[in-house]
Amino acid sequence: MTLEERHFGTLDDGREVTEFLLGSQDGPQLRLLDLGAAVHGFRLRGDDPETETVVGFSTLARQQEATSAYFGAVVGRYANRIAKASFELDGVRHHITANEGSTALHGGTEGFSSQVWLVADRGDDFITFRLVSPDGDQGFPGELRALATYRLVADGFRLELSATTDAPTICCLTSHTYLNLASRGTAEEHLLLVEADQFVPIDQDSIPLGSLADVADTPMDLRSPTRIAERVREEDEQIALAHGIDHSFEIRGTGMRRHARLECPATGRAMELHSDQPALQVYTGNFLDGSWIPASGQRLRQGDAVALEPQQHPDSPNQDWGRSAVLRPGETWHNTIEWRFS
Repeated sequence: MTLEERHFGTLDDGREVTEFLLGSQDGPQLRLLDLGAAVHGFRLRGDDPETETVVGFSTLARQQEATSAYFGAVVGRYANRIAKASFELDGVRHHITANEGSTALHGGTEGFSSQVWLVADRGDDFITFRLVSPDGDQGFPGELRALATYRLVADGFRLELSATTDAPTICCLTSHTYLNLASRGTAEEHLLLVEADQFVPIDQDSIPLGSLADVADTPMDLRSPTRIAERVREEDEQIALAHGIDHSFEIRGTGMRRHARLECPATGRAMELHSDQPALQVYTGNFLDGSWIPASGQRLRQGDAVALEPQQHPDSPNQDWGRSAVLRPGETWHNTIEWRFS
């Protein structure tokens, strides 16, 4: 097992982007970018592109064309949506840069996904990226220091996210990795299971309506393996609002546990997602419209990839029913995610 690196390209502002490869040619191979500390690919056999399970791009130019979809990136300082791009903390209202109408999505216009992270540590089977977000970055208070450590494990890979701050702030980081276990074509024939009895209904701006709802008797009932195509075509207001599924689910239990299972019947491949987070955002690739061409060479159409994002519920800083997203000096925020393949 080795860690290799190669120059991936240069951004318009002159920043260099590097691709890192963990693994071997005859075994699993994880490819990462320091741009966004992003997962850029994961092959079950390193020399075989037909075993690719993560959607990535062959050039930096194509990666940048798809920036708005956050392919593979660590997103933050606050993953998901903040309504009206503002929140109140300790009696002070903070305004974040809006990048989805009046909403702040995944950290605002220049969130963590657009930053080139530094390499803080590395070994044969792991690499740690580091990012310092200064006080006032995108409107967030406090200097936040974030770490993202990727490590190969026996049946997949793990991401350990952590953050500390020098002043009260809000924090929620996650991975926006897109999966297609068939390597190309549609992912709507995949079977998806989510370990959740409740989900978060949304309004027309994808902001929570204000409480959890039972998944029973709704298209969000994914408690047993369910063909994605069946759910995203149901006549349902929530499906219509999101053009598919783009909802947060309340995961049963606490601690490190299974959040979801994704299976591709055509290839026999399956992936189990484990995390210690309270919720999982499920996004069924609703706005993939053929504009982008990934490394597979086939244009990405609606439903060609699925993103499963362990995190807090959206807009938690403004929702009195949600868990606190506040991080204070002396505390360390954590999110551990494992992708386990079979």
